[in-house]
Amino acid sequence: MSRILIVEDEENLAKFVKLELEHEGYQVDTVLNGREGLDKALSEDFDLILLDLMLPELNGFEVARRLREVKKTPIIMMTARDSVIDRVSGLDYGADDYVVKPFAIEELLARVRSLMRRIDIEKEPASSALNVISFKNLKLEKENRTVRRDDEIISLTKREYDLLLILLENIDVVQPREKLLKKVWGQETKIETNVVDVYIRYLRNKLDDPESKTSYIQTVRGTGYVMRS
Repeated sequence: MSRILIVEDEENLAKFVKLELEHEGYQVDTVLNGREGLDKALSEDFDLILLDLMLPELNGFEVARRLREVKKTPIIMMTARDSVIDRVSGLDYGADDYVVKPFAIEELLARVRSLMRRIDIEKEPASSALNVISFKNLKLEKENRTVRRDDEIISLTKREYDLLLILLENIDVVQPREKLLKKVWGQETKIETNVVDVYIRYLRNKLDDPESKTSYIQTVRGTGYVMRS
C-alpha cells in the first residue's frame, strides 16, 4: 500500500483529502505545520507528499528545498498562490507537480495517480520498462499486448493494436497512410489506403474520452496520422 504524507495547515481540508485518498486505497498521514512535516518526511518513508505552500513555522518552499537535499520523495504542491513565479519557484525548489486551490478533488486524485504510475514505471527493471510505452494516460504493454487508459483495459483487435504501437513508437513523427498500410497489412497487400482511415476511426472510438474535444491521434491532412506530445 502506497504511503502519502499531507502537510497542510487547513485542518478541514487535510481531513477531507485524507479521507478521499484513503478511499482510493492509500495509507495517509497528516501534519499541520511545515517543521513537523519536514521532520516526518525525513524520518519516515513516503511514496508521495502533498505539500501546502503557506505553512506555519516553515513554508512549503523551504520544506521542499531541505527535503530535496536528502530525499527524492515526489512532491505535489497545493497552494492558493497561482502566479507564474510561484509555480516556477515551487518546481525549482523540488516539487514534481502543482495544484492550485480551490481544486476539484477529482483533479488532485488524478494527479496523484499519474505521479504514482510514473514512479511505478521508473521502479520497473530496465528490461520490463523497455516493454512498456506510456503516452499521457495511455500505457501499452508489449509483453502481453495490453493497452490501458488510466486503470481501464482497452480491448483492441490485432490490426488496431499494431496501428497504435506504430504511432506510439513514433511520437511527433507523422506516419503516412501508405507506410501504415504496408506495416500493418503487409508489403504485398492490395487493400486501398482508406482502410487505414477506417481503423484509425475504430481506434479513436475505443481510446478517446467521449467528453473530450481532442483525440490522442491527430490527422495530418493529405498525409497520414501522428500522436503529438
